[in-house]
Amino acid sequence: MLRGFRLLSAVAGAVALATCAAPAVHDEELSVAALAAQMQRRPVVLLGEVHDNAQQHAVRAQALALLLQAGLRPGLAFEQFDRERQSDIDRALIQTPTDGVDRVGRLVALGGRGWNWDLYRPLLELALQYRLPIVAANLSRADAMRVSKEGFGAVFDPAEQRRLGLDRLPADLLQAQKEAIDEGHCHQMDEQMLPALARAQIARDATLAQAIGPYLQRGVILLTGNGHARRDIGVPRFLPPRQRGRIVSIALLERSAPADAVPAGAYDAVFWTPVQARADPCQSLRRTALAR
Repeated sequence: MLRGFRLLSAVAGAVALATCAAPAVHDEELSVAALAAQMQRRPVVLLGEVHDNAQQHAVRAQALALLLQAGLRPGLAFEQFDRERQSDIDRALIQTPTDGVDRVGRLVALGGRGWNWDLYRPLLELALQYRLPIVAANLSRADAMRVSKEGFGAVFDPAEQRRLGLDRLPADLLQAQKEAIDEGHCHQMDEQMLPALARAQIARDATLAQAIGPYLQRGVILLTGNGHARRDIGVPRFLPPRQRGRIVSIALLERSAPADAVPAGAYDAVFWTPVQARADPCQSLRRTALAR
């Protein structure tokens, strides 16, 4: 049985998925049925999140349950697992279940630190219940730091750089990522650090794209931050052009987001939720900036 949320009935799932040609939405409150309708529009789903927003995670899990009840079997790719963990995850998935063993707990132990895994457990439970591939999609923090200091060649070989376009990175992409990082850090980041951080973010996008590549034909859902899901500067920039029409990019944003949080063409669908209660993330950044 799934913990943390109640599975919706198969009848409800059939109703929610009845209209395969659901129109795009750009300013709608988040609901299970509406999100499920958007997720089944195309086989490759880039499903954004505010990482600590509990409501968003609960609705995403219920929407995924609807898709699975309707018969879809996509791969499930997690930003929360570093790519080096893939072989460990694969071994955990093929092991014969043992009474009393928390299989989800074993997977969580392979995940990255700093994530609230209670929010992701329902998604892992669904993956186990429906025997979905679990894809470790993220670039590790250590590799991201190497890219920030040494450039893309620290992680990607020359052939990968050519294939991903990292050897001819457009200036507008680097500039857009610098601006997004500056905004995300409350404009308190040392300007000289922005190019390095932008390279690391671009490397993460490229790595996420590589991770879901083998599942594009089958269908795949990438669970990731809203920035990575952006069509204009995120993961789609590093997928084959012929595949980009098979993608639906979905943002889940909080009502406190600034007016320019949704640039034109960034997402195919945008949903809004109330703000998750949390300390002001800008406060510590301001204190750090004052201490410099």
